[in-house]
Amino acid sequence: MADSRESFEFLTKRIDEALKGEEDRDGKLRKVCRLLKDNVPYYNWVGFYIVDEKRRNELVLGPFEGERTEHTRIAFGRGICGQAAQIGRTFLVQDVSKEKNYLSCSTNVKSEIVVPIFKNKKVIGELDIDSHALSPFTNQDEAFLKRVSEMVSRIL
Repeated sequence: MADSRESFEFLTKRIDEALKGEEDRDGKLRKVCRLLKDNVPYYNWVGFYIVDEKRRNELVLGPFEGERTEHTRIAFGRGICGQAAQIGRTFLVQDVSKEKNYLSCSTNVKSEIVVPIFKNKKVIGELDIDSHALSPFTNQDEAFLKRVSEMVSRIL
């Protein structure tokens, strides 16, 4: 796909279709991960973390596409994901080697974007994307992924 705006519009439609599908929640989230990873070359790991309903201050790894990770539970405030959940804002890190509070999943990861998912103004999860490239994420990525998070909030 030539233009990223055009690509993101195409993906938004495909994600909307996936979220309306017959699968259970995790099946829908897995499809979203696959669509993102397969269609954006610098999205090398795509996954969802969901807020633990009992603990409320911990994220639990949900469906993802990419290398396995040891970070299946992340406390609020810990790492980029934990910070995004605690503060309730998007974190865009173009070079993870410069982050003091970064939880390394792989030596291949060079950058990360984490977008909180809200319901009733509370963080209920987040979309986490790792890239093997330095500084690949743009304002268009951030706007697109915020839209995806809003769409996903309807099924969480």
